[in-house]
Amino acid sequence: MAKNAPEIRNRKAAHDYIVGDTFEAGIVLRGTEVKSVKLGHAQINEAFVRIDKRGRPVLFNAQIDEYAFGNYANHDTKQERFLLLHSREIRHIRSALEQEGFSAIPLKMYVTHGLVKLLLGLCKGKKLYDKRHDLRQRTELREAERYLAQRYRSHD
Repeated sequence: MAKNAPEIRNRKAAHDYIVGDTFEAGIVLRGTEVKSVKLGHAQINEAFVRIDKRGRPVLFNAQIDEYAFGNYANHDTKQERFLLLHSREIRHIRSALEQEGFSAIPLKMYVTHGLVKLLLGLCKGKKLYDKRHDLRQRTELREAERYLAQRYRSHD
């Protein structure tokens, strides 16, 4: 097993959404799924969370690759997975999802103390002009840093 399991990040989330409240949730996984996540063989870029009819949060479209050394009991790569949250957190998420434009998006999957956790964010979709504004700000910041670095190098 990997000594330091890598973090699996959803890089598209910061670009496509404005992140509001965040929650740390446990995930109900099988043994081969845990081993695969600890090796970093998972993707959450297209994943989202919904509350089912029984009031349980469910993770959809998260891909956890089959464990390479698994046997006939290996898991399905894109199955639905239940999340473990406190009931007050579930109520908060449900009320936010009922509002117009909010989504529950996984931001990061990581291993802590041998347990797989999911950082879940309540997100609102960005408009195209918001994305352009963020891109412009990043570009201007990068150019300013280059200018300052060049200026400091010339004084040495």
